[in-house]
Amino acid sequence: MAAVAENTMIASSEDQFLHYHRPSSTTSSTTSSVSSPSDNLNNNDKKSEFQRDVRELVDLLSKLNPSAKEFIPSRQFHLNQHFSSTADHFVVDDQNAFINTDGSPAIRRKKNSFNQGRRRFNGRSIRARREDSVRRTVYVSDIDQHVTEEHLAALFINCGQVVDCRVCGDPHSVLRFAFIEFSDEHGARAALSLAGTMLGYYPVRVLPSKTAILPVNPTFLPRSEDEREMCARTVYCTNIDKEVSHTDVKVFFESICGEVSRLRLLGDHVHSTRIAFVEFVMAESAIIALNCSGMILGTLPVRVSPSKTPVRPRSPRAMSQ
Repeated sequence: MAAVAENTMIASSEDQFLHYHRPSSTTSSTTSSVSSPSDNLNNNDKKSEFQRDVRELVDLLSKLNPSAKEFIPSRQFHLNQHFSSTADHFVVDDQNAFINTDGSPAIRRKKNSFNQGRRRFNGRSIRARREDSVRRTVYVSDIDQHVTEEHLAALFINCGQVVDCRVCGDPHSVLRFAFIEFSDEHGARAALSLAGTMLGYYPVRVLPSKTAILPVNPTFLPRSEDEREMCARTVYCTNIDKEVSHTDVKVFFESICGEVSRLRLLGDHVHSTRIAFVEFVMAESAIIALNCSGMILGTLPVRVSPSKTPVRPRSPRAMSQ
C-alpha cells in the first residue's frame, strides 16, 4: 500500500511541480525564452527537495496500521454532530440521545455514585457499631496475676450478659488490666458500681472504656474441648524484640515457668516487634507465665496475657512453604 501511495504521490507531485513552474503565456517573448543554467539548477534542487519530503511522508504512512480502528473521543464532539461506526459504537442525534448505527437506543453508562454512597454508608455503619461497642465496654485495672478471665467474668455476670472478656498484661506493673463487653449499655453502667471490689488480693478499678475489644477471627477460636484445654495452657506474648530468636523465647519461659510443648513466633516487616503463642505442658505453667509480663526479653519488656486461640500444628503445605 505504501509503494502504491509513493508512486501515486510522486507522479502527482511532478505534475503539480511542472504546473506550478510552467511559464505564463502572457509573459513577453522578449524576456528570456530559454532558461539559464542557474534557473535549471534551482528548479532541480526544488524538485528533489519536494520529492524528498514526499518520500518522508510516504515512509511515515507506511508505519501506520491500516487495519487499526479509528479512535473517536466522543466527549469532544458536539451533540449536534453525527458520527457512525460499527457494532460497539454509537452516534449522537440532534435530540441529545445516544443511538446505535441501526437506530436502536444505546445504553449510555453514567457515573454512578451508588458505590461511593454504599462505601460511605458502610463506613458510617462500621463507626456506629464501634461506638456502640465502646459504650457497652468497661475498663478494669489492678487485676491480680492469679485472676483468670473466667474469674473476672464471674464477678460481672450479675450486671448483665458478658459478651467478651479480654485480660491483658501491663509491662509497667505486676497487675494486669482487662476489657469486658456486655450485650447492652445497662450492663456496662451497672458494672461501674463494682469499682473497689476485692478480687484476689487487690480491689479492682472499673471505668468506662474508651476503646472496643478487637474481635478475634472466629476461625482461630477453639473448635473442640481438647482445643479449649489447649487454650488454658497457652499464653499470648507481645512486644517481643525482633532480635530474639525462637530458641531464646523458649528458653526464657522454660527457665521460669516450665516445659514448653509448642511455640509459635510471628512477625513481619511492618511492625517493629513480634508476637508469640506459647503452649505449656501444664496449665499451672501458663498461670506462672502471666507473672512474666514486664520482664525484659532481649531489649524490650514482654507483655503476657491468656490466649484465646490454641496453637494448632502447622499443616504440611504451610510447613513446605
